[in-house]
Amino acid sequence: MIRDALSVETGDVRLAVYVSGPRDAPPILLVHGYPDSARVWEPVRAQLDTRYRVIAYDVRGAGASDAPATRNAYRVDRLAADLAAVVDATCGPQPFHLVGHDWGSIQSWEAVTDPAFKGRIASYTSISGPCLDHASLNLRGDDATDPQRKAAKRPFGRGVRQTLKSWYIFFFHLPWLPELVWRAGGVRMWPLWLRLTERVRPAHDPAQMRNAINGLNLYRANFIDKLLRPRARRAHAPVQFIVPLRDRYVGPELSLGLHGWLGAYERHEIDAGHWVVLRDPALIAASIERFVEQHRTGHGDPAASTAALNARAADA
Repeated sequence: MIRDALSVETGDVRLAVYVSGPRDAPPILLVHGYPDSARVWEPVRAQLDTRYRVIAYDVRGAGASDAPATRNAYRVDRLAADLAAVVDATCGPQPFHLVGHDWGSIQSWEAVTDPAFKGRIASYTSISGPCLDHASLNLRGDDATDPQRKAAKRPFGRGVRQTLKSWYIFFFHLPWLPELVWRAGGVRMWPLWLRLTERVRPAHDPAQMRNAINGLNLYRANFIDKLLRPRARRAHAPVQFIVPLRDRYVGPELSLGLHGWLGAYERHEIDAGHWVVLRDPALIAASIERFVEQHRTGHGDPAASTAALNARAADA
């Protein structure tokens, strides 16, 4: 399959964008997390780009994309503007299907809940990356079914398990030390960590150091602000969660009880770890495709397509 490499300008940076698949096929946009680049999606791309137009890009500061000069340039509104620039350059006015993993999912919620994207996002698949606004409001005890009023506080201790899972977020906010750890051997040990904890052997990423160092700004520019000033954000696109039950970093409870923000949504628990996009790309691709086919318009018979992909998944 021929792959196109594009350079897309957005504000103060240029993004490296990678496109493959039939030009007239429905587009699927894949957004990677931390400390990855678009390379993390290659096994999933290989499962999808015979039937879909698959687009991935290195987020600002990662891979071959430019890194902005300031921390505030990593705020989620800037990341959503990047996403808009990429889809403008690759999809035009055609609706697209959005998929995010880890920080790619966290940042994609900004677009999924932004009225400016309404009608453009045909479906959204979230893998191990909650909406920070929803998570913060739930932590405060705000009632998702009525964002205008305060609900009774949740029992003390609720969310403790997820807080313990999120130890690294607090660590990433420390000055200098996270950078020192990455530079002093963390990057060299990262593939070993994934082999030991996720049982995957990632391909070498020559940009791993800049992914890790620059990506710290994703946490530092957004988490404290969202914790202190969360916003009531309602999704305007159909949502499915793929929930790895052995995820060391994101607990399954973060995708529960969100009907007030999302309406009816789908949630699929799987026996997998956080980097399931590398460990079982066929499973992830089948889940993405099943949801895409449910929300396609004007592209053949969705029921027949869904039956076909279910058969392929059963054979995998």
